[in-house]
Amino acid sequence: MLFTLGINHKTAPVQVRERLAVNEVQLGEALDSLHSGVKIPEAAILSTCNRTEIYFREQSRDGEDRVLDWLGGFHGIRRNELEAYLYRHHDNEAVLHTLRVACGLDSMVLGEPQILGQMKSAYQHAHAAGTLGLSLERLFQHAFATAKDVRTSTAIGASAVSVAFAAVSLARQIFGDLKPLTALVIGAGETIELALRHLVGHGVGHVIVANRTVERAHTLGDRFHAEPIALSSMPEYLHRADIVISSTAAPLPILGKGAVERAIRKRRHRPMFMVDIAVPRDIEPEVAELEDVYLYTVDDLHEVINENMASRQAAAEQAEQIIATRADEFMRWLRARDSVVSIRQLRDQAMNIQQEALARAEAQLRAGRTPEEVMHHLAHILTNKLMHAPCKTLNAAAHDGDVDLFRAAHRLFLLPEGHDGDSRDDS
Repeated sequence: MLFTLGINHKTAPVQVRERLAVNEVQLGEALDSLHSGVKIPEAAILSTCNRTEIYFREQSRDGEDRVLDWLGGFHGIRRNELEAYLYRHHDNEAVLHTLRVACGLDSMVLGEPQILGQMKSAYQHAHAAGTLGLSLERLFQHAFATAKDVRTSTAIGASAVSVAFAAVSLARQIFGDLKPLTALVIGAGETIELALRHLVGHGVGHVIVANRTVERAHTLGDRFHAEPIALSSMPEYLHRADIVISSTAAPLPILGKGAVERAIRKRRHRPMFMVDIAVPRDIEPEVAELEDVYLYTVDDLHEVINENMASRQAAAEQAEQIIATRADEFMRWLRARDSVVSIRQLRDQAMNIQQEALARAEAQLRAGRTPEEVMHHLAHILTNKLMHAPCKTLNAAAHDGDVDLFRAAHRLFLLPEGHDGDSRDDS
């Protein structure tokens, strides 16, 4: 059986999500503990700021409780504290959930693509830890292929809905062509990284990255071919910026009215577009009073975001249909794989009975019994041995009134229809 067990932004507040997070340093230890300690044959862990999920395969539902006990124990949280925030899925529901997560349909921002990269990282960690078996390996690959299908077949990613994208969209509305422009981004977090990706994607001429930690500014500068500077040097560069996007964790504004006013004078009053994504704000509200400055905050971006959300919602409905079809495909593969295992076990059991009966027959021949006697005895033994377990199970089913099992027996053994409850085992 396949299982998904976890919490996300819909079921648990950030205080709980923080306590259950598994960072990259812990992942190897956690996977090894699940695999070797709890004896879970296949397992992978996805942990982001919005979710912690465990994907695993087990033979029975008992494994779900063992994993839940492990999850609480690993983080030092009592199980009864977790129960209220958890969701649990198995088999088809687990597959559907996994595909929806990969496609961004379960994300805080509908259709966001970052989760796919995070899932690929979770897959790689599990692969490195040796906790991926055939079932989870196939499930993750199926999820990645489904996400690609959804991206190419629907408009789920055509209209981004992040504040970073909204900021760049407004810049394009104001300036039109971004190629002759210089952008200054302040900060180095995920939002700034997204803004850089959108700016570069739309062909902005030059980018300056300012951050308190210069090493991080250099890292982003190398990745996006941008000019890295220290936050303390920003006033010297501000006048070069046509576009300013700021998102830091500073408790107080880092750009005041005076600094922007001086920059505007140096620019000879060429317009400056500024977006303050930070909470609390990075740019003093009084900056908006200056001529030739267009200052927007997170609240001002809501209209752009809401319009794009409506577009994504329509695409998400198409995506759900694709996901349902792909989940059915995976479950058919899983059932076929399970049937191969069951058939092999049945054949092995029959071969064991055959070998045991043949050994007894050969012993009887050596003892002087006639071939006819041995053949009759062999046929009798084989028939009884092969029929004992099915007949015993059918007798129990008759006692319990399990008509479905009788119908299945008729299909399995190609028996004539009728008399479902009249069979008796004399062996």
